[in-house]
Amino acid sequence: MDSDACSSVVRLNIGGHEFLTTVDTLTLREPQSMLAAMFSGRHTVYKDPQKGYVFVDRDGKYFRHILNWLRDGVARNLYELERLELLELLQEAEYYRLLGLVEKINEVLTTKGGERIDPDFTRGDIIRCVQSNCLRFRGVNLSGLDLSKLDLSHVYLNHACLKNVNFSRANLVGATFLMLKMPFLTTRDCTGANLRGARMVGANLQLAKFQGADMQYANFETADLANANLEGANLEGADLKGAKVNKANLKGANLRYANLQYAVFEGANLTGADLLGAIR
Repeated sequence: MDSDACSSVVRLNIGGHEFLTTVDTLTLREPQSMLAAMFSGRHTVYKDPQKGYVFVDRDGKYFRHILNWLRDGVARNLYELERLELLELLQEAEYYRLLGLVEKINEVLTTKGGERIDPDFTRGDIIRCVQSNCLRFRGVNLSGLDLSKLDLSHVYLNHACLKNVNFSRANLVGATFLMLKMPFLTTRDCTGANLRGARMVGANLQLAKFQGADMQYANFETADLANANLEGANLEGADLKGAKVNKANLKGANLRYANLQYAVFEGANLTGADLLGAIR
């Protein structure tokens, strides 16, 4: 075997589980992932001096599914996993920023026994509810609905299931999303949505798309916005106290006078962000 072939082999120790793969496998299919960044050649990775393994401090139980996905783009055996196992695998896929795999896992999570789990309402139902001033949707399942461009101002969506919901260009002024536990997905988004004064305290918004959204004075206190895309978003005066904004894209975002106390921005992209008067 030549030296180039030998150098492409990667030995991984994921939380005590050992794997053998290649640089191409880790970098080609999901080039924006954390694994691709690690083995792109731009960063120094530290190996066990005796065995040559690169150690990653994560649970390695499901890493074989991740490698299968990276090798051939097929998420094998996902339907055989229990829901708790799928949620644990989803957590790992999100950590490694494998957005394609995240989407596949969420597709499986929205099925049951091979059948789609239908939402509690249709788009037409939502429109009729709003027209009749019925604005409370606490705990309902709205998964997969296209709610783009609707006037949903001041709706209550506390504890609702919003997997794959599309809020693009919707008017969500003053809407309440307290304690959402299911993340918005990369296939659906809040791009360009009007979220002025919306309340998302404690919401799980990992990987959410908020490009260009207007979120002036919105309350994201203690919310999880890890890996969210907030490029060009207007967050002037927003409350992000204690929020997790790890590795989020805030390029060109307006954060003037925002409350950023105790917020975690590790790895976030703040290029061109306006932080004038922000509380830090």
